[in-house]
Amino acid sequence: MADLHIHRHHHLGLHEARKLAFRWAEEVERDFGMSCTYQEGRSADEVCFTRSGVDGTLAVTKDHFELKARLGFLVGAFKGRIESEIVKKLDVMLKPKSSATKGAIRKK
Repeated sequence: MADLHIHRHHHLGLHEARKLAFRWAEEVERDFGMSCTYQEGRSADEVCFTRSGVDGTLAVTKDHFELKARLGFLVGAFKGRIESEIVKKLDVMLKPKSSATKGAIRKK
């Protein structure tokens, strides 16, 4: 078995982090066949995800995300690739929107 542990700081606050985590859960359900449950708390939320060979959680707070997952024997062989894809997805989701794209709608 292999374990993943990914930690990312952010400055979103809990309300916006919650939206992002919910979107992440929807995407991993759709793209990777995960089964996710989302549990909101007062100061932190937790997304539990599972599928054959993978079990884990994504902790959501006002200032960080922390993903912990246990990969089964067969899936563990792909740990490096899985970890890099998760990191890439989180980094893209956390990337600040540029001010040039905010309000880029023009009237004709």
